[in-house]
Amino acid sequence: MNEMSFLTEDHLRFRDNLRRFIDTEVVPKADAWEETGMVPREVLRQLGELGYLGIRYPATYGGAELDTVYSAILAEELGRSSYGGFAVTVLVHTDMASPHLGNFGSPEQLARWMPGIIAGTTICAVAVTEPDAGSDVAGIKTRAVRDGDHYVLTGSKMFITNGVHGDLYFVAAKTDTTVKGSRGISIFAVEKGTPGFSVGRSLKKTGWLSSDTAELVFDGCRVPAANLIGGEHKGFYSIMRNFQNERIVLGAQAMGEAQKALDLTVDYVRNRKAFGAVLWDKQTIRQRLAMLSSKVAAGRQLAYHSAWLDAQGQECVKEVSMVKAYCGELVNEVMYTCQQFHGGMSYVRETAIERMARDARIQAIGGGATEVMLEEVAKRI
Repeated sequence: MNEMSFLTEDHLRFRDNLRRFIDTEVVPKADAWEETGMVPREVLRQLGELGYLGIRYPATYGGAELDTVYSAILAEELGRSSYGGFAVTVLVHTDMASPHLGNFGSPEQLARWMPGIIAGTTICAVAVTEPDAGSDVAGIKTRAVRDGDHYVLTGSKMFITNGVHGDLYFVAAKTDTTVKGSRGISIFAVEKGTPGFSVGRSLKKTGWLSSDTAELVFDGCRVPAANLIGGEHKGFYSIMRNFQNERIVLGAQAMGEAQKALDLTVDYVRNRKAFGAVLWDKQTIRQRLAMLSSKVAAGRQLAYHSAWLDAQGQECVKEVSMVKAYCGELVNEVMYTCQQFHGGMSYVRETAIERMARDARIQAIGGGATEVMLEEVAKRI
């Protein structure tokens, strides 16, 4: 595939090194992680040692001080691994949870937690979603009441990636219940082992099996006031700011997954014989794969263009919302066709396409459902 003009030799070197690590240290081992329901922490520490967990963070704490385009490369290559659970385990840590600290943390908070986050010894989760509040952040019901030098958190969170085995959780809670909607939300850093905080249950999912996902319970959880991130009632701004980053990487991950599925399927149909000829000789198969290849190329361009806009500090809510809507739907379209062309084996658990199709379904739901994203686009056209 021809590379986009703004990808430099440094970008390509970064990608190639990451790809080698994934091909040697992840792909041969990740089936076992699907069975155990988690990515081994040693793998995350290895990623930290290689510099992949602190791409955008200050060198002071061990970061690389790179930009959003590098985050898109990271996400695409993680998606290309074909293991969505592994990919999202890393991306939640790097691009969905820790940015709350990176963007709004005080110098003391950054010095306390950021080195471990970048090194992969402190694994992060973000706890915004609740049983009755997903894309609608304003529906959050978890409360945080000031009590001296602490806040007391009460409520629950649902569908939290890295929820079972995480170390540091960025939790959204209402600190002012007298105001309506999204106002009055604050973000707290809650460490594992804090009294009153527990994992309610580990959730069994259709896909992303190597990603540990949990319900979290806060029952009179006493969090030091020093763990408030970014000031009282400022949490919504932190959530909204990070949605941009989150949606770019999810789009890039989806395109990595889609391209990998196409690669596997083209190889399969070039070798699979039916009715006296290989499947590739059937015009309808060639043309459907050609069209999907064209769509993935377009989605990839859109994702990287949005990452570039973000790196330049330009307003790009419309473009990022397009990325999340388009790429989330497209990866499912690709997986449906790739499963179809793989035939019966695509419905057997031992095949990559079967796993990838299950993993892809959440891409149109998590991180902003397609319908919500399209409304964001509609407001801006």
